[in-house]
Amino acid sequence: MRANSARGHAIAVTKDEKGFIVESPPESGLAAIEGMLTAAGMRFAIVVPRFNAFITERLLQSAYDGLLRSGTKKKDIQIVRVPGAFEIPLAARKLAETKKYDAIICLGCLLRGDTAHYDVIVNEVTRGIGQSAQETGVPHAFGVLTCETLEQAIDRAGLKMGNKGFEAALSAVEMASLTSGIRRAPSGVRRGKEQIPRLAQNDKAERTRNGNTDRTLNDKPAKRPKAAKAKRRS
Repeated sequence: MRANSARGHAIAVTKDEKGFIVESPPESGLAAIEGMLTAAGMRFAIVVPRFNAFITERLLQSAYDGLLRSGTKKKDIQIVRVPGAFEIPLAARKLAETKKYDAIICLGCLLRGDTAHYDVIVNEVTRGIGQSAQETGVPHAFGVLTCETLEQAIDRAGLKMGNKGFEAALSAVEMASLTSGIRRAPSGVRRGKEQIPRLAQNDKAERTRNGNTDRTLNDKPAKRPKAAKAKRRS
């Protein structure tokens, strides 16, 4: 063990089988809300286009496998097919508005062509998915490939670069767990009787400055009781 002079945290130093020194990253020691890769009891929807099915079907199979490995049951996974990538945001938005799903996984594949069509579709799909997630509050995992060539798409659909469908599924599981944890997290504000409300504190400080501790600024001056009329002597 040795200390990290930059942050003051201890770094664990060990040696592997070949004698190489291995340093594990130091822990920050800060409490944080984090999502877990456990999807038991959660429901997910996967939106996948039929266009470029040679790639999208591989993304779909890997995303489906990722959800099952995370503990999701088959009956809790809904697959929705759309014509192309441009239709993904609308389908994702409709699914999110039902509030039946903990996260939406958006899959697709866009390949650059000879015209500006690629740039237009990429911008609209990205904007639409992000807007749907922000306005509905339901996590959306972005698994839409935006590649220059078919070879790049193949590499990202299960070859050299892994499978982006599997990564999108894990992101959806973690974000679904995270949002659920944020909703259940305590606010950190004490509400016991010993706490003085902020408004009362401000009123007290204002009364002290004015030299009047009997009433608040909003209180109306108390009316003096009317003197009782003297009874006439008979």
